[in-house]
Amino acid sequence: MSMSKIDKIIKALDLLPHPEGGFFKETYRSKGVINKESLGNQFLDKRNYSTGIYFLLTSDMFSAFHRIKQDEMWHFYDGSPIKIHMIDAAGNYSFAIVGKNISQGHIPQFVVPAGYLFAATVVNNNDFSLVGCTVSPGFDFRDFEMPTRDQLVDDYPQHKDLITRLTKKVG
Repeated sequence: MSMSKIDKIIKALDLLPHPEGGFFKETYRSKGVINKESLGNQFLDKRNYSTGIYFLLTSDMFSAFHRIKQDEMWHFYDGSPIKIHMIDAAGNYSFAIVGKNISQGHIPQFVVPAGYLFAATVVNNNDFSLVGCTVSPGFDFRDFEMPTRDQLVDDYPQHKDLITRLTKKVG
């Protein structure tokens, strides 16, 4: 995949580096908010009804394992399918391939349940994936957690190889 095409997408959509890897831009944040009293104890303050972003990964990067307190819906737009790797609270691993080729088992939308650890990789070599992510209640970095590699390996030793591959080395 030509970096010039990726660079053009990054420039055209005004994408910025994301802390978990890849590039993003918030494209929607509802004006309406949900009061804290209606959200439950896991949220410390009010949240917007919903938020949306563009998210771009290339095959030479990954979205590191992280979790948020909300459901996150992924929408496929362009490029290679993207593989979403998930680990639930009990330590069970699953994945979904978000893409446009339904006959090959891809799905164009997928929801990562609230509280799951998840990471993402581009399926094809030398390619990119352009997706959108919608979060409800709306995303706030106070709801974002990116545990260290050591923390995750301690919690889920059965997934050590995957965790090592899809976390950033600290230090």
